Amino acid sequence: MPGAERPVPIPMKLIVGLGNPGPQYDKTRHNAGFVAVDRLARRWASPSDTPKARFSGIAQEVGVKGNKCLLLKPTTYMNLSGRSVGEAVGFYKLDPSQDLLVIVDDVAIPTGAIRVRAGGSAGGHNGLTDIQRALGTEQYPRLRIGIDACPKAMKLEDYVLGRFTDEQAALLGPAIDRACDAVGVFVEKGLAAAMNAYNGKSDEVTK
Repeated sequence: MPGAERPVPIPMKLIVGLGNPGPQYDKTRHNAGFVAVDRLARRWASPSDTPKARFSGIAQEVGVKGNKCLLLKPTTYMNLSGRSVGEAVGFYKLDPSQDLLVIVDDVAIPTGAIRVRAGGSAGGHNGLTDIQRALGTEQYPRLRIGIDACPKAMKLEDYVLGRFTDEQAALLGPAIDRACDAVGVFVEKGLAAAMNAYNGKSDEVTK
């Protein structure tokens, strides 16, 4: 109707964990983002917050101290993650630089460490590359979970699709907990607060 006010988008934070669907990829290094989102769902979801097939992924709406969030695991496989993220961002009319947080594995960071970043290049990560293609920007926050550098004797694809060693798995659990804590700060207080709280020296891991 002419002159009618346009509906105001509902405030929403979109938390995306990257990974590959299917049992053959369960607990692989490349699925660290899926592991973090599953942990967040256990923390935040109520019995009525049922996961649903939406946005080319598995989505679950949760509440975090009065803030509305959507947890999303794309089921497009890693290299097409942008399709899922783009659908959700477009549906809720989100500002990727403020409302989106992508949780992703990173071979440039030691296992046990995490980093929160406001944006930047994909760093060779195919999932991030496709998200940047879909959004048309590199300026969206990401939370990087360290998985150690690929050994020189291995192909990168084989390494990231392999499962964590026992030593790495022992370091990963606490890192996932810190990552979930960082997401909570992002949702409640914003990106700067999460970066200040979780990018300090206390997050360094000595091995």
